[in-house]
Amino acid sequence: MKLIEQIQKGESKTLELKEALPKNEKIAKTVIAFSNTSGGKLIVGVNNNREITGINDDELFEIQDSIASIITDNCSPGIMPEIYSVNVEGKLLLVIEIVRGNLKPYFLKSQGKSEGTYVRIGATNRLADLDTIAELERQKRHVSFDEEICFDFAFDQLDISPVLQRFENIGKPMNEDKLRNLKLIKTENGKNYPTNALVILLGKLPHCTVKCARFKGTTMDVFIDKKEYGGDIFSILENSQNFVLNHINLKAEIEGLYRKETYEIPVVALRESLVNALIHRDYVNQGRDVKVGIYDDIVNIVSPGSLPSNITIEDIFNGRSEARNRVIAHIFKELGLIEQWGSGINRIINACKELGLPSPKIEEKNDFFDVEIIRPVPINISLEGEPSANDYERLRTIMNDYERLTKEKQDILLYILDNNKISRKEAAELIGLKNTKTYEILTELVEENLVEKHGQGRSTFYTIAKEGKV
Repeated sequence: MKLIEQIQKGESKTLELKEALPKNEKIAKTVIAFSNTSGGKLIVGVNNNREITGINDDELFEIQDSIASIITDNCSPGIMPEIYSVNVEGKLLLVIEIVRGNLKPYFLKSQGKSEGTYVRIGATNRLADLDTIAELERQKRHVSFDEEICFDFAFDQLDISPVLQRFENIGKPMNEDKLRNLKLIKTENGKNYPTNALVILLGKLPHCTVKCARFKGTTMDVFIDKKEYGGDIFSILENSQNFVLNHINLKAEIEGLYRKETYEIPVVALRESLVNALIHRDYVNQGRDVKVGIYDDIVNIVSPGSLPSNITIEDIFNGRSEARNRVIAHIFKELGLIEQWGSGINRIINACKELGLPSPKIEEKNDFFDVEIIRPVPINISLEGEPSANDYERLRTIMNDYERLTKEKQDILLYILDNNKISRKEAAELIGLKNTKTYEILTELVEENLVEKHGQGRSTFYTIAKEGKV
């Protein structure tokens, strides 16, 4: 992606924008946060509206030297950034590019590791707590949390039959050696202990639960039904899936002599989303759990924990796989609950498309992961006068998406239906927002395949997408 496109998308987990050079400590905090998380770029010469203001080229080399000194003097272990300038739209930008570090945790020298370690959450730098610092230490050792011993339980006091039964069912009986090879038990001072993975699989920790709710309408104001599922992770998976299936619609089709019933959303997409939530969630943070919400328009699955620090949202759409909980993920793979590494997200998307639904909304939001599967809710969109055949064709392109959109997006789509197209200026005047925010909304509509972009610069205009969401 070009630098200007990154800037237009705004600040994120891997991008920070500044109009002027920040103070010493702020630069160091950002560099440390990027090093501890997924790497990133700090770009100087862009204002809060994402407009290119540039820097004074007479001061370029002085600024570069200053930044290098700030990072060297304030950051530990040592961080080697790439500092360079880029000419964009005739103006000079300074880019400080940081790769994800291998010597984590990185911290401010003046504050020490426990008080000066920062991580990147969304578009902000946050002070790391002790659990996060411990996770960074594990990353340096290439060890996941679920591989470590859980000394709170003695292995011989645990009922591990839920795990043994699952392997029995697929013809893979377990013994102590196999459990050890799978890193479900470890020996310390001659005594067997479960790893965190085994304790999680058995549901022995209080936060190893899934909370499910069916809400009235499209908000969380009123719930119709709710359940909280605990116990072993396999039962949680089945119970959560059944809760959703009990609260969504069935549709029937006649195929030959037989009546075939299917759910309004693909079961494979639902199950894959639940599996991902259970095996990739952050189990270190004991104050949160997985939440499943069913609304009139969507099924929403929220899993605590952002993506692992060495992977981005773009990576997962490209099929890259990285397990936060390596042992649990391996167990699910052995049991056939995961088909192929890195295929889950695309399987969710493709299953929805095959059923004629819009692509699900899959996002990393700050420190949790969010999946929204769109339900096929019928809607009515009124037009002034008698709609033409062309109007109906356009309406079909947005029928599945219209109701869940923000008012600004709805207004833009209806304007295009009445006028065939809309310019950026017209859109800004219509919804009453600044040009930058309006451009962001239009870009989102393009990415959602609801509108098409035509032309360049001031001559840019937008029309309804010819094929709509598929």
